[in-house]
Amino acid sequence: MATARHISLGLTDETVLEMYKTMLLARKLDERLWLLNRAGKIPFVISCQGQEAAQIGASFALDREQDYVAPYYRDMGVVLAFGMTAKELMLSSFAKAEDPNSGGRQMPGHFGHKKNRILSGSSPVTTQVPHAVGVALAAKMENKEIVSFATLGEGSSNQGDFHEGLNFAGVHKLPVITMVENNQYAISVPVEKQIASNSVAERAGSYGMPGIKVDGNDPLSVYEAVKKARDRAVKGEGPSLIEAVTYRFTAHSSDDDDRTYRESKEVEEAKKKDSLITFAAYLTEHGILTNEIEEGILDNIKSMVDEATDYAEDAPYAEAESALNFVYEQ
Repeated sequence: MATARHISLGLTDETVLEMYKTMLLARKLDERLWLLNRAGKIPFVISCQGQEAAQIGASFALDREQDYVAPYYRDMGVVLAFGMTAKELMLSSFAKAEDPNSGGRQMPGHFGHKKNRILSGSSPVTTQVPHAVGVALAAKMENKEIVSFATLGEGSSNQGDFHEGLNFAGVHKLPVITMVENNQYAISVPVEKQIASNSVAERAGSYGMPGIKVDGNDPLSVYEAVKKARDRAVKGEGPSLIEAVTYRFTAHSSDDDDRTYRESKEVEEAKKKDSLITFAAYLTEHGILTNEIEEGILDNIKSMVDEATDYAEDAPYAEAESALNFVYEQ
């Protein structure tokens, strides 16, 4: 009998089951946020649905005790894998004072968590790339065997920050991994109207680094690519660019109507490749996931999301007097 793919990658049954649980938590949390938004309880949602495999596969290939991440606004899966909780993400969505990202000052999706080495994000897209490169420069100067990991959408790969960040990383052989989550649309603009090259990954050669294009719906393929990139980086062999090709199941955000720029049948076709379905099938095939185990996972996640929702809804907002905190010297 052939060795199971995850075993050949050095992953245990327990680890791949944990990957699946984290993917499922991200999905269920995201689905709850949409319900809360449509009920008028939270103002805004920007979704990770469809991209969980890329986010979790990559995160589990990193050293989540030491590496730094500079996520983009869809990366709920990344920040959950790096230690943020459902309760913390719900506090952010309700814009409550306890929100660890910004104390309720930033829109949802603007992640930042010092304890878990999640760099604070900013509203202008792609600014996280040079920030991650800066962390990698510091790691190299201090001879630390860590990497920084930046994520972005394929639309952001056309911004100047992308070029400047990757060019600097390539010149100085910095331990940074940049992963483009190519979900086919930059808001309403399809990928063929964004990028003239055959792929984002092939741009890597211009920056003196390898470029790898992987199936972003397969967490094991993403894991393998990011693990190799991390191994290269800590050996001093420099940065890597990874393009994880995936698909966004929802509108760009809760304020967007995606029916104006894509057909519903396209979305339904993409959902047939939903990583939660295909990865569950893989785990079932190898005897790791059973109906009983899955029911237990779903019950546990529902309790977690319910508790997070109730807690965040009841939590206090920030005092108005705190609006100028951290803006001027006290």
